Amino acid sequence: MTVIELLRWLLFSASVSAECTREFLIGATDTYLAAQIDGSSSNVVTLTAPEITYIENGTPVDIATGILSEAIAIDHNRSIHDTVNCGTFTEIIAANNPHPYVIGTRIIFNEDNKISLMESIVTDEGDWAFNATGYLYWNSQENWDPIPEELRDTREVIQAAGNAYFERFKNESVVVPFGIPCSRLEGGASTAPLNMTGDSCTLAGLPSTLVVTDRRFVVDEVMGVVDIYLGFPGLDRSQGQDPMPDSHMFRIEQGKIRYIHTVSSCVEAGCGLSGGGIPPPPS
Repeated sequence: MTVIELLRWLLFSASVSAECTREFLIGATDTYLAAQIDGSSSNVVTLTAPEITYIENGTPVDIATGILSEAIAIDHNRSIHDTVNCGTFTEIIAANNPHPYVIGTRIIFNEDNKISLMESIVTDEGDWAFNATGYLYWNSQENWDPIPEELRDTREVIQAAGNAYFERFKNESVVVPFGIPCSRLEGGASTAPLNMTGDSCTLAGLPSTLVVTDRRFVVDEVMGVVDIYLGFPGLDRSQGQDPMPDSHMFRIEQGKIRYIHTVSSCVEAGCGLSGGGIPPPPS
């Protein structure tokens, strides 16, 4: 083997070893979930880059002392895997844990398949419409099975559907591709009872003057899902228009929004509101 052939082989080997496959990402989310169940971050740390950024509810923290240090009994989990952006999103519902949680975690990998960014939204009592039991129940009524290959939308269509939802927040003329039926699950409160067979997403109402920026996407064509991480302005009324950590996960079927799951944290318990159910959208 010549020197040039050797160099080509080494470059090829490096590119193969760093390939971001669906299998690799599924293994990573399995490791993350096992770590959360055990209450030990050590296995996740083995997957991290030296310069990892770890964030909980918008604040950088030490991964060894964050929520991963707490053993949690998980009732439900759902992960999506983005091989283009080499990222994942995992939804965790822990309704029967001694301390109930709903958690959304986004993980981004670098070119070496090491975790460079991990950000979790950890919600519990006092966060936006929080009710882990309700979240678990309404989730159980939904079908998030993989989309048959012949019916899958492109990642561009999937992302555009989620984006349209937030574009509508600042422009009432934007048409959001809500399906029929469509339901939105916020913290544990579902819009489904507003219309069990129709478009309850529209009936629940949307803001009309909010500009939502800093959107970060995880797209999974196999599952027909896009998760959008963002800062939601005005969500916690006690904080004025400061953006609150928020995740919206959209299930898209044939270009239409079928389900929306949100996880949103607040600074003050109750988010500056009183009463139950889904609070009116900020305007």
